[in-house]
Amino acid sequence: MNATKAFAAQSSTSPLAPHDIPRREPQANDVQIDIMYCGVCHSDIHTARNEWGGTKYPCVPGHEIVGRVSAIGSNVTRFKVGDLAGIGCLVDSCRECDNCKQGLQQYCDNGIVGTYNGKTSDGTPHTFGGYSKQIVADESFVLHISDRLPLAGVAPLLCAGITTYSPLRHWKVGVGHKIGVLGLGGLGHMAVKLASSFGAEVTMISHSAHKEADAKRLGATHFLLSSDKGQMNKALKTFDFILNTVSAPHDYNTYLQLLKTNGTMICVGAPIEPAKIPSFSLIGQRRSLVGSLIGGIPETQEMLDYCAEKGITSDVEIIPIQQINEAYERMLKGDVKYRFVIDMQSL
Repeated sequence: MNATKAFAAQSSTSPLAPHDIPRREPQANDVQIDIMYCGVCHSDIHTARNEWGGTKYPCVPGHEIVGRVSAIGSNVTRFKVGDLAGIGCLVDSCRECDNCKQGLQQYCDNGIVGTYNGKTSDGTPHTFGGYSKQIVADESFVLHISDRLPLAGVAPLLCAGITTYSPLRHWKVGVGHKIGVLGLGGLGHMAVKLASSFGAEVTMISHSAHKEADAKRLGATHFLLSSDKGQMNKALKTFDFILNTVSAPHDYNTYLQLLKTNGTMICVGAPIEPAKIPSFSLIGQRRSLVGSLIGGIPETQEMLDYCAEKGITSDVEIIPIQQINEAYERMLKGDVKYRFVIDMQSL
């Protein structure tokens, strides 16, 4: 085992602080990556603070990882030392179930191995994420990163990007569709960029009027102020899709009414509290309420290649790791445009 510098939470109430973690020596199929940038996802906060339950401590979050390959195992064929590479939300799965065989590893019937807080069989207590100097993973779960885009802006694509890309592709959102994106944050700003690039007519739905200019800069054609009852009434039954990115408790029914007959709300945000949804919000217009996770490895690579071709990255604020606790508090207040990314050279 190698001792690797990292930042970790020791309990649900402790701030993240320096902590050495064990990393295995690269095995035959492994790729070792020296981490350059790691995005900060809302899931990092949920896990570090045990808001979803089951967090293993010490907890090293981070699953939006880009860096450079520094070592490879003897069987590795897809990477060489010096290549740019990335790791997203998972580092393994059973590889044998129907979903895994279809490249849908995110829905592995036997459970994925998360990039952090996951089970291991390599002698480490659990998986440790990207708030660290280095990471080792099987090459089957490592992604190729283009050198055509700023790497700090690419890092959040490994979660925020694929979390919005996957449902947009699955439901074939594109030309001729009207889609509302609910919430302009880390996920929402990527949803606007991607949906508009696919040719859909995008409306940003937000309770903050000051976000209109930014929403249109990102690619939205329209802006709907959800706190304005007049605007909301005019928008009833106008959308084919709503991509709901909100992770705070909110009233789903308010937004379901904005869907046309046969319209679909896709949930990618993950509020802690369960939602209350009267059946008539759905059956009255044959609406659908669906969910989507991240993408599998093939689709994530597809998304990275697409973004490299189209010049799409996340809007980021780069911070040193020493500011991570402050960044968490700012995220909870919505005080970031639109994703914090840690420059891991500061560790």
